[in-house]
Amino acid sequence: MSSFWLHPALILLLGGLLLPAIPARLKKGYLLLIPVLAFLRTRAMAHGTFGQVQVLEWTLVFGRVDALSAVFGYIMSLMCVLGTLYGLHVKANGEHAAAWTYVAASLGVIYAGDWLTLFLFWELMALSSVFLVWYRRGPAALAAGYRYLLVHTAGGVALLAGIILHTRGAGATLAFNAFDVSHPTLAGYLILAGFVLNAAVPPLHAWLPDAYGEATFNGSVFLCAFTTKTAVYALCRGFPGMHLLVPLGVAMALYGVVYAVLENDCRRLLAYHIISQVGYMVAGVGLGTDMAINGACAHAFAHILYKGLLFMGCGSVLHMTGESKFTELGGLYKKMPWTFFFTLIGGLSISAFPLFSGFVSKSMIIQAGFEQHLLWAGFLLNLASVGTFLHTGLKVPYFIWFGKNHCKPATWERAGEPPWNMNLAMALTSCLCIFIGCYTPYLYGKLPHPVDYHPYTSYHVSETLQILLFTAVGFFLLIKKLEPEATISLDMDWFYRKGGRAFLWLAKRPIQWADTGVGELYRLAGLVPLMWSARSTGRFDDRVIDGAVDGLAHSVRGLGRRLRGLQRGQVQQSLVVTFAVLAGLVVVYLLVS
Repeated sequence: MSSFWLHPALILLLGGLLLPAIPARLKKGYLLLIPVLAFLRTRAMAHGTFGQVQVLEWTLVFGRVDALSAVFGYIMSLMCVLGTLYGLHVKANGEHAAAWTYVAASLGVIYAGDWLTLFLFWELMALSSVFLVWYRRGPAALAAGYRYLLVHTAGGVALLAGIILHTRGAGATLAFNAFDVSHPTLAGYLILAGFVLNAAVPPLHAWLPDAYGEATFNGSVFLCAFTTKTAVYALCRGFPGMHLLVPLGVAMALYGVVYAVLENDCRRLLAYHIISQVGYMVAGVGLGTDMAINGACAHAFAHILYKGLLFMGCGSVLHMTGESKFTELGGLYKKMPWTFFFTLIGGLSISAFPLFSGFVSKSMIIQAGFEQHLLWAGFLLNLASVGTFLHTGLKVPYFIWFGKNHCKPATWERAGEPPWNMNLAMALTSCLCIFIGCYTPYLYGKLPHPVDYHPYTSYHVSETLQILLFTAVGFFLLIKKLEPEATISLDMDWFYRKGGRAFLWLAKRPIQWADTGVGELYRLAGLVPLMWSARSTGRFDDRVIDGAVDGLAHSVRGLGRRLRGLQRGQVQQSLVVTFAVLAGLVVVYLLVS
């Protein structure tokens, strides 16, 4: 590393590691200090390339700070402060550490300048965020967490395969830059698949309502803010102008609205509506113009705040009553008036009501569609806005706080305003939603391209108010038809739920039977003859080879005994006689000569 550069993710990671060592009396102050320091760090970073590390032949870039990464880093670190404040009273250190690690991983992706760094933080997001589901501990939460992890693992495999293919290509580098969307490659499509899975693009979306609806009351506030918006950033960086994303985004906007209208669980409703709202952003990336990219970034910024606020409101209801289904709630305005008020602000913001944050961000994407002469996209996105106000602006507050009281006696007794820190977090987030809607330079000044858009025109305001008014009239005229029912809406998760059971049956039955049959065939056709041959060889060895060897050894031992006997008697006598004869011959020869 050429010089030290403090990554805001490092503050959160180290803060999470040290959290168990903090005394109880200092814990709440420490919990607020760490995310505030991370937020201040993102505000203080200058634009440029920092944190370069040489690993083997790779140059990893941990800090690419520019206008695009800065706006996402700003809102994500700010949401970390608000989310931590909301869950300040949570006693589980592990849940706080998991949330901070999750945010740190998202910031790691935002500031990553190369594919390898992006992938490492991308996987850390999935591994850390699943604990925000598991910390609820119920059987449904554990199962949803496993499904969440498996789906994201599959997406990570597609992403890694695309990165490997891309970086092995001729002239390719490890740098994370935009693809040539006019000539997409297999590598590009694999990487795109990994991104759109995290963006919850149908049919790769069912993990989102499945997991977010089962997360802890505090965990869902973090989950709704980071995974999908990090994917939107990655799409803005890698695939601006990819026209395929326009129909996918429009389909998301409509698909999420339909399922949100049908949903009985308030947090699952909000989760489905994440899909709808992210659809606007995905469509904006597909349009690819400066205004469309600005709109995608602005809507991501606004969405993190108002969706976080909505999950805070519904999470407060869950935390105080233990219920999240509309058919188990109702009439809570007497018990939780401030929670109702804050949640209503979130509903008006997401519905793009004038003077609220959604009004100044969502319309920028729709206007970009009209400027590109994609009238069908603009009109369908406007149509999705009707559904947004119908279910999130009207259905959620009405059936929780004003509808018929379906609360059980124990639920009604438990109901009440949440702890002070939860109300304070909702109040601050509400103020930001109103501030962004009223003072547009605060948001527009952070966008990656110069902004030439004015939302508060007489035409836009009157058009929006007409849409909202007719939607409200329709809601109250059809309120009996829209009453929630205790039913389950089948979605794409049916395929992998049933597919998982089918896979287990396939593994236990036909595949196991086939494996057993092959094993038995091998035993009969291969192993039995082999064992017979081994036993026959053993008998031959025992009876023939060992017998011959033993006989030979016996003969050799007998010969040895005979030789030893000869050495002790006859051989020695023969040698004496021989030497005596030779000595006599020598004497005769000497006398004669």
